[in-house]
Amino acid sequence: RKPLVLLVYGVLLFAAVAIAFAIAGFGNILVALSTVTAAATLAIGFAMQDVIKNFVAGVFIYTDEPFRTGDWIEWEGNSGYVEDISLRVSRIRTFDNEHLTVPNSQLTDGVIKNYDRNRTLRLKFTFRIGFEDDIDRATDIIVEEAKKREGILDDPEPSVRLIEINDASFGLQSRIWIEDPGDSDFLGIRGRFVQAVTDRFAEEDITIPYPHRTIDGALEQPGSTSSGAVSDD
Repeated sequence: RKPLVLLVYGVLLFAAVAIAFAIAGFGNILVALSTVTAAATLAIGFAMQDVIKNFVAGVFIYTDEPFRTGDWIEWEGNSGYVEDISLRVSRIRTFDNEHLTVPNSQLTDGVIKNYDRNRTLRLKFTFRIGFEDDIDRATDIIVEEAKKREGILDDPEPSVRLIEINDASFGLQSRIWIEDPGDSDFLGIRGRFVQAVTDRFAEEDITIPYPHRTIDGALEQPGSTSSGAVSDD
């Protein structure tokens, strides 16, 4: 809204100057400026190509609306909340409370994730259990704890999938949904959920495997030779 108002003011100011120019008897202001404009166009074009590029990108942001003020977006490894959108730059506040001024062309040339567009966000976390543990019971515990946690939606309902079997464990991936990701403490919600599941696993003797590492080697000293193996479980 702000840049559009400035643009309207600029057009009105130019029109007022043109009318005053004509009333003063200097003729058409456009004709008078044509020589200067022709000479300056090339130089200005080279000097302002980045500004023009960002300006055009700002227009596309206004028309396409990939994000709006207040949305939580992620681009090129950065993320934060959009605080202001102008025709040249956008101002974004990160989760560390840093203030970023981002040229609009960077936000239109690449891929942008808008977490607030659909008003819900799915969070995933993989729990690992031992081969001796009951997969169905572990799945029930994960779903039960998800349904107890404030901030996790019942619709879509929480779900669990067995996604992998590695050398030491089964991998159970939990999938939960939260509402208004930009306004909610999504990291806190996930952290409390993971902590609750971990505590329930401990209560019901469901193990969380840790990696086993075996190191083999040999040690040689002058005048003697010895070898051995060290096992780190």
